[in-house]
Amino acid sequence: MGSARYADPSMVTLAERLGHPADAKLLIVTCNDLGLTHASNVATYEALRHGVASSASLMVPCPWARAAAAGYRGEDVGVNLTLNAEFDTYRWGPMTRSPSLLDGDGGFPRTVEDAWDHADLDEVRRECRAQIERAIVWGFDVSHLTSHLETLPPRADFFDVYLELAIEFALPLRLGNEDDERIAGFPFRRLAAEEGLIFPDRIVRGRPGGRRHIERALFDLPSGVTELSVHPGIDTDELRAACGDEWSARVEDHVALCRDPAVRDLLDRANVVAISWRDLRELQRS
Repeated sequence: MGSARYADPSMVTLAERLGHPADAKLLIVTCNDLGLTHASNVATYEALRHGVASSASLMVPCPWARAAAAGYRGEDVGVNLTLNAEFDTYRWGPMTRSPSLLDGDGGFPRTVEDAWDHADLDEVRRECRAQIERAIVWGFDVSHLTSHLETLPPRADFFDVYLELAIEFALPLRLGNEDDERIAGFPFRRLAAEEGLIFPDRIVRGRPGGRRHIERALFDLPSGVTELSVHPGIDTDELRAACGDEWSARVEDHVALCRDPAVRDLLDRANVVAISWRDLRELQRS
């Protein structure tokens, strides 16, 4: 029931179930990578409190996640289930010290394929559950689940863990679009909908890209629920050192979300209604 394609027999759309007209354009702007760096934390909370972002996702195993918890004021934050540490010199690893989730230098593997090849599913399940539980203990009102680098949804055995945890904690989850489903080779959107889970009709994602990324997402935005994935960071030596070539694009995302009046104007002219993952969570739990 998470999208028009998998609606119930009455064909009520997700927008209508949320109390909006069927043709409404509903948008969740999610700041990914809360907890990754201090620069990410500052940019994300500014985007949530003073910019156009409506949600964020926390990388619990990352070095600055505890500081993100200390700065939390009840914003809409989910857990970005993390099984990879993709940067060459900036490393983090599993909370559960699970050996199959480590690469040769003591952190999570850098690539999704490496995680798929070596991870024990019981250790994946234990680690992901521990990340959600830690976020709750830290005081986050966890609103949803996502998967860092999309490691969980495209592999059927990993997807089973993702689905199980969403059901266990009664949380909506991010899923790829129908093209991603075809590439994966199994109907993960239908399987999630059959379990009563809710997810946006579509996601617009990619590498950090600032206003151009946002403009492309909003240009001819279709009706329904769209999630726009962004990666804001403020310009600091820390961000430049940690994120390699990505640092400047993360700064562009921050500027677009918080400082660029043209983005707000574009949202207004497109008649976009901002919603959050918490709206989806409350619908799912009802």
